[in-house]
Amino acid sequence: MRAVIVETPGGPEVLRVTELPDPAPGPGEVVVDVAAAGVNRADLMQREGRYPPPPGAPEHPGLEVSGWVSALGEGVSGWSVGEPVCALLAGGGYAERVAVPAGQLLPAPAGVDLVDAAALPETACTVWSNVHVLAGLRPGELLLVHGGASGIGTTAVQLARAVGARVAVTAGSAEKLARCAELGAEVLVDYHREDFVERVRAAGGADVVLDVVGAPYLARNVEALATGGRLVVIGLQGGRSAELDLGTLLAKRASVHATSLRGRPLEEKAAVVASVRDHVWPLVADGAVRPVVHARFALEEAADAHRVLEESSHVGKVLLTTGSTGPRA
Repeated sequence: MRAVIVETPGGPEVLRVTELPDPAPGPGEVVVDVAAAGVNRADLMQREGRYPPPPGAPEHPGLEVSGWVSALGEGVSGWSVGEPVCALLAGGGYAERVAVPAGQLLPAPAGVDLVDAAALPETACTVWSNVHVLAGLRPGELLLVHGGASGIGTTAVQLARAVGARVAVTAGSAEKLARCAELGAEVLVDYHREDFVERVRAAGGADVVLDVVGAPYLARNVEALATGGRLVVIGLQGGRSAELDLGTLLAKRASVHATSLRGRPLEEKAAVVASVRDHVWPLVADGAVRPVVHARFALEEAADAHRVLEESSHVGKVLLTTGSTGPRA
């Protein structure tokens, strides 16, 4: 099979398509013939040598795919060869085939093009598990999403609106904010020109904050919280270390959580995927939540796909496609 590998840690130019052996399904696994793979910032970090795959995962990048079941491992039931699916991965999605623990499979969502479905597993699992399960966002509450025009952001806005919450977003341009507004965000903050703390506090304070920036935003996120607010940090794009005035946290009776998804045990990821299937997939089927796809690239154009993410010029997700139109023989 063709797959995109990282020849050596570095810039986008180190990505190269090569031939690798086809994966075989182990016990409890399913092989998926890949139609498309989502491109995530974690892939850029892995390419740079800063985010190695967890033990046992393929060395080549890719955290989510869509495609068709092509082989079933021992003990797998409930899935059939040829069935269209999408999947959450620990790695290996930048390829024509990938082996997936059966608990991390989702049926292809109704009403969504199968290629575009590759934009959903990572974002849906991340947003649902963090904003709605961990932080417990409720109808009428205000969610602040940093990077509202990103893949995570566009999913977070739609999911929050679907459950009756209000949404504030930060983004770096009027064009991105306009797209967020189309998805349902009502407090729109250009972080180059405005203070998000001031804007969000004027709207009553954030009940939940979803943050990918990390250190530089820690204290400011807590300032933006309402009484009883919950801050969830899922990324460290701005850095790892920061100071926090615990007195502010205490006065607001607020909480700070930090989580990641990729390295969790299989049973935890399977539970997240099952919850997404029960709660998010119906919203996708009725059109309340849709994948927002900025661009599609072929596997051979993986370097160009990474450059788009590095430039932060995109709205929604960037995908890699294999050109496949069905299961391989």
